Amino acid sequence: MDGKFAVVTGGASGLGAYIAEALCTKGARVIIADIDVKGAESVAKRISSAVPNAEIAFLPLDLSDPASIEGFAARYISEHDALDLLINNAGIMTPPYGLTEKGFELQWGINHLGHFALTYHLMPLLSSTPGSRLVTQTSIVHRGGRINFKDINSELSYSPWKAYKQSKLATLLFSRELDVRVRSMGMEAPISIASHPGLVNTQLYRNRERMMRWLRPFMHGLEAGSVPALRAALDPDAESGDMYGPKGWMEFRGRTVKVRPHGKGKDMDLASKVWELSENMTGLDLTMRLEDCAASESR
Repeated sequence: MDGKFAVVTGGASGLGAYIAEALCTKGARVIIADIDVKGAESVAKRISSAVPNAEIAFLPLDLSDPASIEGFAARYISEHDALDLLINNAGIMTPPYGLTEKGFELQWGINHLGHFALTYHLMPLLSSTPGSRLVTQTSIVHRGGRINFKDINSELSYSPWKAYKQSKLATLLFSRELDVRVRSMGMEAPISIASHPGLVNTQLYRNRERMMRWLRPFMHGLEAGSVPALRAALDPDAESGDMYGPKGWMEFRGRTVKVRPHGKGKDMDLASKVWELSENMTGLDLTMRLEDCAASESR
């Protein structure tokens, strides 16, 4: 990664901070994209002290606000001529019911639609950077996820856990559908790879303390939990459409290996429907953007 550019969403804490530091040790120029200004500045300072010659910067990003997402992308593109790695890592888990700036349920809006929009805005730079990768952080709970098309924003009934699983199923389906569409258009970049960290003791569980106490024996630490995303980002043998996660029981923890989607995560017809829904909800035609990028590559 010497001299290559990497953007890590949610890099101000938890797994994102570990991923950002690991990329810096590999020589990457890392940009932390996060809403938490103080946290990001603290992480950047710590990494700069711990990693000799680290190139680490911070740009504010609120994934619940389309204007912030577009502004982040515009600023990044104005200051950089390449994007070698985008890790869509940020996320929230089981908060009280709330809505994004555009009225989307928070987990659906931040975990999935926010990253969908960010990918849209950064796609021209990703596609023009040879060998670029887009890593999407999903969760093992995608295995129990369902996409409730009739109540996608949980307006009729809100279950924090069901909404979280729905959002993480969507992130996986997006990663897989992006791979299909990029390859079908003959584009060489970016390759789209998914990862899930297993069960990790992070602040994501702050709304589920009882669950965390029960799950703690099955969890591994932040360093181990960061490895699947790092394998997806760095493994020279990784291929578009791959997915990385822990090998252990129920994929909760263990050595990182290539894993397969579970449940609805295998349904590519569903992936196409989620893609179309995401375009309609965000008002961003990622299909046309990919076509434009493919046309630019062929010139």
